[in-house]
Amino acid sequence: MELIDDDGDLFGVVNVVDVLVVLVVLAVGVAGVALVFAGDPDPEPDAPDIETTYATLDLGPQPAYVADAVREGDTYEPDADSTLTVTDVHVTPHGGDVGVTLRVELAGELDDDAVRYANAPPRLGRTLDLETDRYVVDGRIRAVGDDAALDRDERTVVLRDTLDAETAESVTPGDEVRLAGRTVATIDDVATFATRDADRSRLYVEAVLDAHREDDRTRFGGVPLRRGQSVSLPAADYTLDAEIERVGGDFRLGETATRTVTLRMDEVRQDTADAVEPGMTEGPVDDPVAEVTAVETEPSIIIATGDDGTVNVVDHPRERDVTITADLQVRETPTGVRFKGDSLRTGSTVVLDLGTVTVEAEVVRVDR
Repeated sequence: MELIDDDGDLFGVVNVVDVLVVLVVLAVGVAGVALVFAGDPDPEPDAPDIETTYATLDLGPQPAYVADAVREGDTYEPDADSTLTVTDVHVTPHGGDVGVTLRVELAGELDDDAVRYANAPPRLGRTLDLETDRYVVDGRIRAVGDDAALDRDERTVVLRDTLDAETAESVTPGDEVRLAGRTVATIDDVATFATRDADRSRLYVEAVLDAHREDDRTRFGGVPLRRGQSVSLPAADYTLDAEIERVGGDFRLGETATRTVTLRMDEVRQDTADAVEPGMTEGPVDDPVAEVTAVETEPSIIIATGDDGTVNVVDHPRERDVTITADLQVRETPTGVRFKGDSLRTGSTVVLDLGTVTVEAEVVRVDR
């Protein structure tokens, strides 16, 4: 028997078209029953609630090439729900390297009103990694808050250093200290003074530092700015490893005045005594720091006791005692009179660079 005959009947009994219609009706019915008795579909999981906060990240000292590579806008994703974005970069000298402090935006899932970044809250002291295609670093969280930028605090400081005379002459107002393409300090004013060593000079520098505030302290180079603290400023042609003399205020603190002082040098060689003459000056001729107005020289005394107990006082054949009267340009400050930045008072020592000779003498009297 044929499966379908010439009339289109299946096994000669049922028309094929009728069969197909019946099968379609049965399929629709079965699908409807399945839909009625099936449970509700599982809901799609809610997307995590992502929030952001900001943190200060201290990377510590870094090589210059790493500091130069860190930029605002750098991002890192430690997992699918966490993102770190650099929003501010602050660099300062730190030994032979560059101290790098970042402000970063931390995005993560909100958990009990706290942002969880990389499965943990951004607690103080926590170490965070930062990886890009240019560098890999890590740093400790030092502060957490709502600001995208670091709290910058530009500060003026007076620095004191002693350098070789040639290097000291190269320090000039307007010099900039640049690190990683950023200006971190600017030299505003300079005062250079002689020391007892003719090859070395004492330097006072007024500098403006690009510092930032952290924990209610102004910090630069990884340390708080305060008197006595050491600061390194690596300029293009020199490096100042200086001590902070004063934070804030004016470099020219105190009124300029001229004081007449009496200086004394005992038991100096005769050629040194003879080299000091009235009219000699230190500094510019039209505005000298010091000017010698009078010189008195007398032989030093030798006191000898004879075998019989007698005391003999004789003149030394080569050594001389020298009394110098000089007009010094001083600063009258709330803490007293200062010459070349040092306190000027009886018993103190001053150094005068008089061109052909440098003398170190004790202050005997300071006249008003």
